[in-house]
Parts: sequence; C-alpha cells; structure tokens
Amino acid sequence: MTTIRPAGNADLDCVVVLELEVFGPQAWSPRAVEEEFLGLGDTRQIWLAEQLDDDGRTVPVGYAVGRYVDGVADLQRVAVLRSRRRHGIGGRLVDQVVDVARERRCARVLLEVAADNQPALTLYLDSGFSEVDRRARYYPGGVDAVILQRSLDRSEPADG
Repeated sequence: MTTIRPAGNADLDCVVVLELEVFGPQAWSPRAVEEEFLGLGDTRQIWLAEQLDDDGRTVPVGYAVGRYVDGVADLQRVAVLRSRRRHGIGGRLVDQVVDVARERRCARVLLEVAADNQPALTLYLDSGFSEVDRRARYYPGGVDAVILQRSLDRSEPADG
C-alpha cells in the first residue's frame, strides 16, 4: 500500500536520493532540492510517496513538487523509482497536486515535459492534461518541451 504525505525538512536527504536515482545525469543538484525545501510553505509543497518494504519498514518511492501562485498551480516535478512504476504511484502524486490546487481555488495546473518522455506524457494525458504549447529544442539534445495544462472547475469538490 502506498501512502502520500507532505514532506518536511527531515525528508530532504531521501528526496535528494530519489532525485538522483530517478533522473540520473538530469537530476536536480542536491542544492536545488534543498532550495525546494527552503521554499516549503504556503505556495510550495512537496509530497512524498511511501510504501512498506519486505521487512515492514516505510521507504520512500516517489515524490512530487507543486507550486500554487495567483490561481495557477505548477506541477514542478514527479519522480517515482523505476522499480515502483506502473503501479499508480505517479498518478496518485499528480492527483495530490491537482487536489491541493483545487482546494486553493486555482483555475488550472501547468507543467512541462520532454517531448520524448512518452511514459510521462501518457501519465499526464491520462490525468486530464492537454497540450497547450511547445518550446522548441528546450531540453538537452534538442528535445522539445511540451507544455500541458489541466483546467479546474473551482466549484468541483477536491476529491473529484
């Protein structure tokens, strides 16, 4: 079973490790992750996904970063360990960011993703996002960035 909870300062090291394991050479630096934690508060939240391992210990398996400013939410990052993918964890993390955006009465949620990251594109499209723009050659190797948006009905309950 997967639980999702707000990350706190004590979770910094595990998020740094997740970041490196998931993104490898494209990972945010430990300092960049620390900056995300320094910004935690009203406009920025980090959500940590955890599961029990075979020994009954709680272990982190993924995280998401959401920013909420002026009626717009930005889904900054979603990371799930490769060994735990395709079990709905990424979708639950996306839903968490969207639910908080709705609670905060945001009109929409935005994100960007590399055009060649088909698993992430599928996750986001399945989560109700649609393409609204592209940034040509934005990522290393000349890969386009796809800008996705999910419009929110502000009167809709947070649990959908």
